[in-house]
Amino acid sequence: MTKLSEISTRPPATLDEKKIKKATKKLADRISDLQRMMYAEGKHSLLIVFQGMDSSGKDGATRKVFSECTPNGVRAKSFKKPTELEFAHDFLWRVHQHAPEKGMIQIFNRSHYEDVLIQRVHNWITEEQVTRRINAINAFEELLQFDNNTTILKFYMHLSKERQTEKLQERIDDPSKNWKHNPNDWKEAEHWDEYMRCYEDLFDRCTIPWIIAPVDARWYRDYFIAKKVVETLESFNMKLPTLKAE
Repeated sequence: MTKLSEISTRPPATLDEKKIKKATKKLADRISDLQRMMYAEGKHSLLIVFQGMDSSGKDGATRKVFSECTPNGVRAKSFKKPTELEFAHDFLWRVHQHAPEKGMIQIFNRSHYEDVLIQRVHNWITEEQVTRRINAINAFEELLQFDNNTTILKFYMHLSKERQTEKLQERIDDPSKNWKHNPNDWKEAEHWDEYMRCYEDLFDRCTIPWIIAPVDARWYRDYFIAKKVVETLESFNMKLPTLKAE
């Protein structure tokens, strides 16, 4: 059973911030090289899911980790409140349209998991619906994995409650970040314990495992995620296509 309260949100005390930032830059360069190779080879695709509480750094991780990649090989999609058209379809309809084709990296900033998290926390769906949706998500992800050679990395942005309060307050105090302020984020934070319970239950019921990324320190967050991405891309053993004899 997953217990988030027993997992640190901080980086290991032995790490040097300056060295880690340099290492992260090298990892970002490596991701760029591997992304171009994957695009050229056209055999694999990578779906990255960033899921976490408000202010956990989903946008920042996307910018930093993929900062050196060319736009033609990486796409990002942020899933917000469904439109009327999306509500008229099954909950995975809007998601499947953004699954990556071979050669692409697709990033989900929030994802199909919103429909078994926020809706569950607020009792907008029944526990029976939760179970059916988790089963549908498992089947959906297995379809991508086995039918289209899509590897899925799911990162839970593991933020402490104290750090979230600091980051939300920063959006009020810092004029350059006022645009990020949303009063509803504070209301959602009041449901922290219930969100943690729902996340823990979700982790234990998913077929494809989650990666719990400590994100209190942004510099370690970027390194942690970039390292996992590089390891995954290198495991594909990709090769650049060569000219074929006429």
